[in-house]
Amino acid sequence: MGKLFIVPTPIGNLEDMTFRAIKVLKEVDLILAEDTRTSGKLLKHFEIATHMHSHHMHNEHKTVENLVKRLQAGETIALISDAGTPAISDPGFLLTRACVENGIDVECLPGATAFVPALVNSGLPNDKFVFEGFLPDKKGRQTRFLALQEEYRTMIFYVSPHKLNKTLAEFAQYFGADRPVSVSRELSKLHEETVRGTAEEVLKHFEAKPAKGEIVVVVGGKSLK
Repeated sequence: MGKLFIVPTPIGNLEDMTFRAIKVLKEVDLILAEDTRTSGKLLKHFEIATHMHSHHMHNEHKTVENLVKRLQAGETIALISDAGTPAISDPGFLLTRACVENGIDVECLPGATAFVPALVNSGLPNDKFVFEGFLPDKKGRQTRFLALQEEYRTMIFYVSPHKLNKTLAEFAQYFGADRPVSVSRELSKLHEETVRGTAEEVLKHFEAKPAKGEIVVVVGGKSLK
């Protein structure tokens, strides 16, 4: 029986790649990559010559069965995403679940993921938090906001740049204009920035200076007072 390794990759700064991650990627029989062009640059940088296959949201349902058979035959496979930890708002869950159901060992290496530094940077309570990832675009969006109105834990969202101002306005609408918000963008990269304030204050900031890059938004939960 083989083994599936879940391997985090840097979210920006290549120096965040761990020695262990490099070792695993060099030793496995196959690397599954979300985008082989993006991952190809990473592998070239660390002189990793292991063969890659494409594994993304559009083909993972079709490839899982064959990958399970290869693992059952004794192959070792590593799964990586374009950046961060696979299965966190990226492909990975379906294959991991299939391996667990078939008694195949799964090992997730510790490493980069965007929401942890964003949460710690925010200055908001992090003893209890809920990761929401990407909100629904249309259907179910209002329902999700209404459900989160009573959430007392700190909330974490992934937001694309062109939807940031709309989302901040919705936070003000559903949670209150004075709800504490922290927006972290381009984490670990050259232009890393964290903007903190009320939902209204942070919205005004990004209305005046439109955001670019990868964004994580951290929102304080409902006050229990």
